[in-house]
Amino acid sequence: MSMAEARALVVEDDRVWQQILGEILADAGLVVDVADHLEAAIPTMRAAPHRLAVVDLALSEGDHHNQDGLRVLDAVRLYDPGCATILLTGYATVEIAVSVLTEHGALTCLRKETFNRGQFRDLVQRALAAPSPAEKPAAADAPPKETVPALIVEDDANWSSIVSELVSDAGYPARVCATFGEALGYLRREKYSVAVVDLALASPRDQDSAAQNMDGYRLLASTRAGGIPTIVVSGVGTPDDIERAYAEQGIFAYFQKQTFDRRAFLQSLREARTAARPSRELDVLTEREREVLELLAKGMTNKEIAEQLVITPNTVKRHLKAIFEKLEIHTRSAAAAKAISAGVSGERR
Repeated sequence: MSMAEARALVVEDDRVWQQILGEILADAGLVVDVADHLEAAIPTMRAAPHRLAVVDLALSEGDHHNQDGLRVLDAVRLYDPGCATILLTGYATVEIAVSVLTEHGALTCLRKETFNRGQFRDLVQRALAAPSPAEKPAAADAPPKETVPALIVEDDANWSSIVSELVSDAGYPARVCATFGEALGYLRREKYSVAVVDLALASPRDQDSAAQNMDGYRLLASTRAGGIPTIVVSGVGTPDDIERAYAEQGIFAYFQKQTFDRRAFLQSLREARTAARPSRELDVLTEREREVLELLAKGMTNKEIAEQLVITPNTVKRHLKAIFEKLEIHTRSAAAAKAISAGVSGERR
């Protein structure tokens, strides 16, 4: 299917959301079909193939318990198998996210209350750039195999399975554990290319209230000390917790389980592979670029870096652009992780 012929399907009973999603998808070059319930969506799926479907969870006005959107996801797999799916809901829970990813084959689950047009546009572009669910990637496209494993610290069996599968797809052998003590032992016995950590881990003292347990956060100091790029995948954590994880523990990326995005996670794993390469890669940077990278790793903003080095914020932006291109990375967190893994101090002055 050429891009000019590519179609998208919106299954949403709210006219405002139909308009919002339709405009963004049309701007991406897609012909947009709209349905407001399952019975209307199925004939549309049968009439023409779609590249992407965005589906609301609740398709019955006023009924917050309605989950007809899950039936739509299953229908897409049956009648339109080349179509990637995104679930959109105002009632996201970790349980729904697990079900959407593992049982219904969706790419991700988005929450309406935190919907961001720019982020949604980026998600649409990633979905369109990737092979369709009906296509298998060629062997030549397979990621390079890592000999150094990834450490997965997750006490939920469903999420452990999801993360293990994606880590394997990215070419990493996996070491899986469920508790703080087990993970700490692994970290002391073996080297790791990347770590994927849940902030809340069940423990003997807290098995009935794991959501209040932050043992996973305690592990971040150990992964940072070991120079291991660390990705957090968690169903708990306030904005303050997330900011602390970035600023104090230098994590590489943070994913909420309620809105987990498989492809964004795989992209982070690929960038983590780059960040974990030997520190000699920093030799490609100029002395000024290394100074900018060091200050970025300390958590400084562009304005703060400019003040520290007595240069303009625009000059900082130019240095950062050069750093990203030379190190083959795309985000500030990836740059900070690379700096830390190369031995550049992440402690803020």
